[in-house]
Amino acid sequence: MPELVPHLPVAEEPLLLDELNHRISNEFASLIAIVSRAATASGTEDVKRALRGVAQLLHHYAQAHRALRPPDRETLVNAEGYLSDLFRSISRSKLDHMNVDLVLAAPPLMLESDRCWRLGMIVSELITNAARHAFAGRPGEIRVELVRTGGFARCTVSDNGSAPADVQPGRGIRIVEQLAKELNGRFERKFGFAGTTAAVVFPCGEAGEGSFEDEKPTAAEESRSLRTDRAATS
Repeated sequence: MPELVPHLPVAEEPLLLDELNHRISNEFASLIAIVSRAATASGTEDVKRALRGVAQLLHHYAQAHRALRPPDRETLVNAEGYLSDLFRSISRSKLDHMNVDLVLAAPPLMLESDRCWRLGMIVSELITNAARHAFAGRPGEIRVELVRTGGFARCTVSDNGSAPADVQPGRGIRIVEQLAKELNGRFERKFGFAGTTAAVVFPCGEAGEGSFEDEKPTAAEESRSLRTDRAATS
């Protein structure tokens, strides 16, 4: 059977991913420009308003895409600040019109940029899954908590909805599991009447070293909660 996806030299992968992200960004820009021109050309005020709303929504999706681009250099990143920016874009593009609040509780936590990016990819996918399956058109809340205990970090995504019992793990969850492995971590998920909780636990010491057997809890760290402002604009 022929391979559907050819294996590429490792050195080519970052270049191709950068090219893909560049093309997607350009496509977003083109679509926003087309819709904006159509709004300007329309002679009906209701149509203008609707098209401007579409252009603004596309802009928010473009912001979320930019926030999830892989880093172009190795550096330390404050995961709390990174997730805060990402969550604003996700709320504006996906959650606000669903009346779903997104809440972040996290202390400042410095991570290597590539590990922070993988964490962002995991959390984004889990938020999307919760928004898609948990609420069935009802208002709700998705809460993300990031805590550090010893040399490990635990990121939990929970919702107060009720996912259907027949929801089966799809490609997104398989990607989450693979990303968790790349963080040298583990992924777990629990369903219940009060909602779904998913968590990834990974080492966050120097260079991501450590093992789960070494995990020891420390005193609780102070956390800060962020509730995205539904009325905010870009």
